[in-house]
Amino acid sequence: MNAISVRGLRKSFGDDLVLDGIDFDVAEGTVYALLGPNRAGKTTTIQILTTLIGSDGGSVQVGGHDLARDPEAVRSVIGVTGQFSAVDTWLTGEENLMLMADLRHFGKTEGRRRTAELLERLDLADAAKQPLATYSGGMRRRLDLAMTLVGDPRIIFLDEPTAGLDLRSRRTMWAIVRELVADGVTIFLTTQYLEEADRLAVLDHGRFVAEGTPAELKRLVPGGHIVLEFGEADGLEAAAGVFAESARDDEALTLQVPSDGGVRHLREVLDRLDAATVRVEGLSLHTPDLDDVFLALTGQVDRAGADREQALR
Repeated sequence: MNAISVRGLRKSFGDDLVLDGIDFDVAEGTVYALLGPNRAGKTTTIQILTTLIGSDGGSVQVGGHDLARDPEAVRSVIGVTGQFSAVDTWLTGEENLMLMADLRHFGKTEGRRRTAELLERLDLADAAKQPLATYSGGMRRRLDLAMTLVGDPRIIFLDEPTAGLDLRSRRTMWAIVRELVADGVTIFLTTQYLEEADRLAVLDHGRFVAEGTPAELKRLVPGGHIVLEFGEADGLEAAAGVFAESARDDEALTLQVPSDGGVRHLREVLDRLDAATVRVEGLSLHTPDLDDVFLALTGQVDRAGADREQALR
């Protein structure tokens, strides 16, 4: 079943067409990432899906509820965590969660139980009574997520959940996200770490220019290749004769054969080697990374690392 289904979604601000009839589905219990350069329509899409703004056309189902007809029902099944912390820095972690429990109309006993459960689950129990001024960036992001989880949402929208975190904190956050997904929670996010999603959609000028799994999107961009390794020069020479468009490295005894990264093409390469009785010591498959995919599909120019990171937000 789909947690989110969108058909023909349109949105304009004056003469500026932001979303030009996009369609997509997000399966339950998966991580779905929305990518695109600045002003591509990512934020507008999330704002519509979370009932913050209305659309100009199209239909949206979130958690089985029609967004236009029953926005309250949609709000009851979703949670939203923004890129910037939404917690009260004057309160402790425990007090922030108790406040959220009060806003969710939990009773005092249930609110305390839920708070203690989330503090333990997100590894914040030891810092529960500490003021947020003492929290690290990773701890604050986990508390943000805990605030979202108070209402036990089945669909969670995350905006750059690991932005600005060090490697250890990023891994901890994604371990938590994967636990949620294992429990059937659906995660819809924007992220600059493109490998983290089960499925990706690239949005540019209000339209999807590509959608698929990370592996599927990599195959859309040229530059993939198979590296064949040989134990002797005769083997390399023979293989180079089989694959005319290959690039050879005589010192390393390797041959680079262009490939789309698919299993079918890999099998064809091996069959041709068998037919020519060429023995290969080893091989490795190389595909463009997802940054290359993003830049190619959106026509972005990779001027510098900072430019790339900014474009992915």
